[in-house]
Amino acid sequence: MQLNQKNKKSLLLGAGALIVVAAIGAGLWMGAHPTPEPFYGMIQAKTVDISAKVTGRVKALPVVEGQDVKIGETLIELSIPEVEAKLKEVEALRTAADAMSNMVDEGARPQEVRAAEAQMLRAKAGETLARQTYNRVAALYKDGLISRQKYDEALANFRSSKELLQMATQQFEIAKTGARSQEKTAAQAKAQQAMGGVEQVQSLVNEKNVISPIAGEVSRLFVEEGEIAAAGIPMATIVDLTNQWATFNIREDHMKTVVKGAILKAKIPALGDKTYDFKVYFINPRADYATWRATRQSTGFDLRTFEVRARPVEPIMNLRPGMSVIVAR
Repeated sequence: MQLNQKNKKSLLLGAGALIVVAAIGAGLWMGAHPTPEPFYGMIQAKTVDISAKVTGRVKALPVVEGQDVKIGETLIELSIPEVEAKLKEVEALRTAADAMSNMVDEGARPQEVRAAEAQMLRAKAGETLARQTYNRVAALYKDGLISRQKYDEALANFRSSKELLQMATQQFEIAKTGARSQEKTAAQAKAQQAMGGVEQVQSLVNEKNVISPIAGEVSRLFVEEGEIAAAGIPMATIVDLTNQWATFNIREDHMKTVVKGAILKAKIPALGDKTYDFKVYFINPRADYATWRATRQSTGFDLRTFEVRARPVEPIMNLRPGMSVIVAR
């Protein structure tokens, strides 16, 4: 009986010793072969900040945070009376410039052309008479039959009549053919400039309704009705939940199997224990910050990280930006 008890005791001690040895061995093996640390990432999505080109007072907010919107849907309505008043001003300037351009192109009215022609004919008759008079006076003066004063008077009258004829002829030509090409070009340029001013101000007036450039969900609204919204300052944020990806920062010594096109088996804790496939589509060509630094400069080196992005192979229900992604190695 005592022998049996001693044998049992010896067996128990031996079994305990084996368990201890096994535990120590397992610990040593695990110490020598640690479980690889998983890759930790985060879901991101295409995000667009919306702002206006013109400063105005918020008149209405047709949408709320969390609402789905379509491309071109109005997010914010602004009141911009100053810009609308400026539009009326530049439209008046355009009307005046167009009228001037048309008048220059059309030239003088028919009765004005006839009056200019009559003036030219009268000047031509006067020039003919003055030339004939000068020729007679010059002949008499040459023969010494008249004084120098009479000759000078005839010469001055002849020169004056020639100048009057030139001016009358020019006026008739302008009335008949319209303004010079330079004047027409200047008038047309003025009209085009006025049109450009109208288009510029009209584009600002069109900005009173701030629309969404993408389809997505309203993530944030940064303004309230009645507030002054400054141009260029974000007033809303739209998130496209159909365009999401996971971003990882992977240490360079773990990059051997991470290549473009590789499939990563990942879990998303927020969505349960299901495993999802993510396909790598981007690896930053330049390394980022160091996550592990050498303890001895003589023998070690710093390990840097690379940004890696991967998209879900299939759409994932209820996936949201900011969710954690874990890839086991």
